[in-house]
Amino acid sequence: MYLLLLSLIWGSSFILMKKALVGLTPIQVGALRIIITTIFLLLIGYKSLRKIKSTQWKYVFLSALLGTLFPSFFYAYAITGIDSSIASILNSLTPFNTLLVGMFVFGFLFKKEQLIGILVGLVGTVILILKGADLNPDQNYWFALLPIVSSIGYAFNVNIIKKYLQDLEAIAITTGGFVLIVIPALIILSITGFFTTVDYSKPEVSNALLYMVILAVIGTGIAKIMFNKLIQISSPVFSTSVTYLIPIVAVIWGIVDGEKLSFIQLVAGVIILFGVYLVNRKK
Repeated sequence: MYLLLLSLIWGSSFILMKKALVGLTPIQVGALRIIITTIFLLLIGYKSLRKIKSTQWKYVFLSALLGTLFPSFFYAYAITGIDSSIASILNSLTPFNTLLVGMFVFGFLFKKEQLIGILVGLVGTVILILKGADLNPDQNYWFALLPIVSSIGYAFNVNIIKKYLQDLEAIAITTGGFVLIVIPALIILSITGFFTTVDYSKPEVSNALLYMVILAVIGTGIAKIMFNKLIQISSPVFSTSVTYLIPIVAVIWGIVDGEKLSFIQLVAGVIILFGVYLVNRKK
C-alpha cells in the first residue's frame, strides 16, 4: 500500500516541478519546496520533535541533507535540461545505489535474488534512457548527472534511517530534518530576489505557486513521512524499489503533457516492473 501510494504521489511530482518552472527558477522551486513543506510539517508534527534524542540529531540532519536538500535543487535543475519523465527514470538507479552503499558503507547483507532483481530493473532503466535520448536529441543529457547524484544521496539517506533512526517515529525524522534545512532554504530563496523582484500578479507565477503548494504538502511532506515509515517496516532495497514504479506514473504524465514515448520504452517499463517483482519476491 505504501509503495503504490508513493509511486502515484512521487510519479506526479515531476510534472508538478515542470509546471512550476514555467513561472519560477530552479533555485526558487527547490527552496520553496523545502520552506512550504517545513511549515506544513510543523503544523502537524511539531510535538514529535521532542522524541528526537540528542544523539540522533546528527543523523536526522544527514538524512535531510542527502535525501531532501540537495535533491530538491538537483531535480529542479535537471528538468530544465531533460524531460520530466526521463528525470524520473534516472531516479530508478536508487535501489542499485542503495544496495552498494548498504553493502560497502553500512555493512547490510542482501539476498542474491534482490541483486538480480535490481540488475533486471537497471536494464529496463538503461533502455528507457537510451531510447529517450534517441527521441529527444536536442536535449542536454549532461543534466542527467543531477538525478544520478541525487539517487546516491537517497541511497545514503535510506541506509542512515534504517541503521541509526529505526526506533524513531517517521514524522519525527521528517519534521526534524526539514527544521534543520529550512534556514539555508530561506537564505537561498531570498538571494534569488523572490521576495523583492518576482511579480506575483503574473498568471504563470501564481500558477507556479499553486503547483509548489501541492508538490510541497503532498509530494514532499506527506510522502516523506510515508517513505520513512516504509523504510522502518521493510528493507532498504524494498523501500527504494518505489523508484522503479515512479517512472511509470511520470511517463504517463509526460505523454499527457506532450512528451514523446515509444513502444520500446513501454517494453522497458514492463522489464522494470519485473525487476521490482524479483526484488520483493519471497521464497
